[in-house]
Amino acid sequence: MSDPVHNLSDANRKALLQIARDSIAHGLKTRRPLKVEVAAQPKELQALRATFVTLDLHGDLRGCIGSLKASLPLAADVAHNAFEAAFSDPRFGPLTPAEFQDLEIHVSVLSPLEKMRFTSEADFLKQLRPGVDGILLQDGFMGGTFLPSVWEQLPKKEDFLAHLKMKAGLPMTYWSDTLTAWRYTTEYFPS
Repeated sequence: MSDPVHNLSDANRKALLQIARDSIAHGLKTRRPLKVEVAAQPKELQALRATFVTLDLHGDLRGCIGSLKASLPLAADVAHNAFEAAFSDPRFGPLTPAEFQDLEIHVSVLSPLEKMRFTSEADFLKQLRPGVDGILLQDGFMGGTFLPSVWEQLPKKEDFLAHLKMKAGLPMTYWSDTLTAWRYTTEYFPS
């Protein structure tokens, strides 16, 4: 699988992290995300890309919001998801100004989704690449995703899959012929 989103330049990584930080700061003042002038950005940041923005505070998750399919230019997607992670993640209240100064921001730029083909749970597990794959798992209206960074907490394939099923609203031991999955990789960089 080719990953055209990987290997952003250091300057563009820094620019995306600054856009994320600026969007959160703008949100603290206006309760709206920063409007990015896409045409003023480098070509690499104008490309349609899907991203996740993860916020950590003192080593603990403080918000994580993203998109799995590219629908916005990269710079605009980061601004939108940074704002949403800070103020709209349903697991947390809105970010406060006091929290902002200690906030760690992480950006994940996703490769396009690649549909996986498997014949059984054992076949699916055999295809997983720990530390590399992000997985989107769906069955009917139930679904969930784990970014590749989740492998750090769940390094065993069986644990990764069981917890992903739970996140998708399915029992940890669930398996069905109607289950579908897509893999993706990310270029992940912290502030």
